[in-house]
Amino acid sequence: MPKFAANLSMLFAELPFLERFAAAADAGFKGVEYVSPYEWPLEQIGALLRRHGLTQVLFNLPAGNWDKGERGIACIPGRAGEFRAGVATAIAAAKALGTSRVNCLAGIAPEDADPALLRRTLVESLSYAADALERENILLVAEPINVHDMPGFFLNRSAQAIAIFDKVGSANLKLQYDVYHMQRMEGDLAATIERLLPRIGHIQIADTPGRYEPGTGEIAYDFLLRHLDALGYDGWVGAEYRPKAGTVAGLGWMKAWREGGGPRRRNLTSG
Repeated sequence: MPKFAANLSMLFAELPFLERFAAAADAGFKGVEYVSPYEWPLEQIGALLRRHGLTQVLFNLPAGNWDKGERGIACIPGRAGEFRAGVATAIAAAKALGTSRVNCLAGIAPEDADPALLRRTLVESLSYAADALERENILLVAEPINVHDMPGFFLNRSAQAIAIFDKVGSANLKLQYDVYHMQRMEGDLAATIERLLPRIGHIQIADTPGRYEPGTGEIAYDFLLRHLDALGYDGWVGAEYRPKAGTVAGLGWMKAWREGGGPRRRNLTSG
């Protein structure tokens, strides 16, 4: 059965961030992930994880100025010093919170930037981060994101990501495969996951259209989650979606899995 982690940047948004840990545990999640831990005291987050028996599954490397629209700086020329400082910050946070993987957002390409330069910069950034994190037994993952939701994001297809990873050449760099983003960019989900499974370090889910909970849209999650089981995927599956009618009301899809029956495409949002 898949191990589900609540993405606290999206789920339980009805509550202040630090109250979402308890809510996730109460809802049956065993792990949590989110965009960034850096805005809160790490000791406080660590205490919440221990109190509620939660695994800190994932968070991102510092991603630049989020409020001003930056979504990562790994591909941005001239930001190497800031990026490397962010790697050190992420390592300290990962060790404090006990997480074994962090995600690198490539960033939005500046207008008129040379694509070859952006690619070289990203390769250099990922190489540095993968090596630094490997020394601390922390896995680096990087995520393609669809250009409909995030116009200009540099890394946007699985094949593009794998080609860049091959250039980096580190066993400590894997793909964060977000089903929602990859459905919007390329489809062919089951075959792609099967083919790339040895290169995948984390999976996230949401349905489309709308980025709502599984079972509300076009993705056959009743099949896809069973497919992950059949392939022997034993990693975490991050629930990174926008609840359509409140977080708890939309957790029927996960309840079905906890009860052993798997999801069904009808009545997935009932408690």
